[in-house]
Amino acid sequence: MGSGCLKVTKYFLFLFNLLFLILGAVILGFGIWILADKTSFIAVLQMSSPSLKTGAYVLIGVGALTMLMGFLGCLGAVNEIRCLLGLYFTCLMVILITQVAAGLVIYFQKETLKEELSRIVGSLIENYDPLNDDERNLQDAWDYVQTQISCCGWAGAKDWESNKNLINKSMTEYPCSCSNSSKDFGVDTGFCNLDVPVNGTATYADWPVHEQGCMDSVEKWLKDNLGVILGVCTGVAVIELLGMILSISLCKNIHSEDYTKVPKS
Repeated sequence: MGSGCLKVTKYFLFLFNLLFLILGAVILGFGIWILADKTSFIAVLQMSSPSLKTGAYVLIGVGALTMLMGFLGCLGAVNEIRCLLGLYFTCLMVILITQVAAGLVIYFQKETLKEELSRIVGSLIENYDPLNDDERNLQDAWDYVQTQISCCGWAGAKDWESNKNLINKSMTEYPCSCSNSSKDFGVDTGFCNLDVPVNGTATYADWPVHEQGCMDSVEKWLKDNLGVILGVCTGVAVIELLGMILSISLCKNIHSEDYTKVPKS
């Protein structure tokens, strides 16, 4: 009976760690995606905010460590090695505590993140210049956001009235990526000219652009993606808890270690 329970526990632990290995790869891939993405709002954030880059590297580190723990758990379970199972349990506990702490920090820093987003986008709009090649990737990413979401500015099109280039041109141009006019179809970057400037000057109200700002849509986008991230992290946390329980149970049922089961190099 005891031998049967030991085998069941061992193979359950192996299966859980195999899934743990896969979920670790998902977290690792998500961190790499954040660093590699150049066409969505993530690109705007990761080019402007060092905190997002740091978060991406943390995800990569956690994903890699999670995969390593999954491998150690599989190896320790199949070969019934107590020291590996003990190391596995300890690392799982550290990872789980770190995940909970990180989740609490993110939850309590929501308003700070929102303010940082407003500051980043406000600075981007104010200094937007189609001739500035140094900021081309960042500006193209924001143009992509405005085009895909059909929005203009952060709070609204009025935000673009702070742009230095548009001020110098008396607002007789407008951002093409904000346009709701069919004549601008296919033009997603830079500035477009108004057909009939009003007395040589204009305001954002004269532009053929979307009135809605991007803030609400971007917040919804972030919340939707945050749900995916939290779902993955919750799945990993559940597997971690099960792995910890199974590893302790297996350790208690292993009466003696047989190191001859470990493959020799």
